[in-house]
Amino acid sequence: MIYRKNIGSAQRLLRLLAGLLLALGGFWGLGTGLAGWLLTAAGALTAASGLFGFCPACACAMRLGKGKS
Repeated sequence: MIYRKNIGSAQRLLRLLAGLLLALGGFWGLGTGLAGWLLTAAGALTAASGLFGFCPACACAMRLGKGKS
């Protein structure tokens, strides 16, 4: 593993679900316009952080996650 997981299980699940909802909303709700593609991309990145358990923004803020030292 190249990275250290920095988000917990509950937050991973929430990020995955929220990312999927954002992506679907951007794809179906806003169509193929620029706003739709940007929302879909944001959803995909949010879902990816949930899948992998790593958030680059949290790493920059030196957040280690719940119960990690």
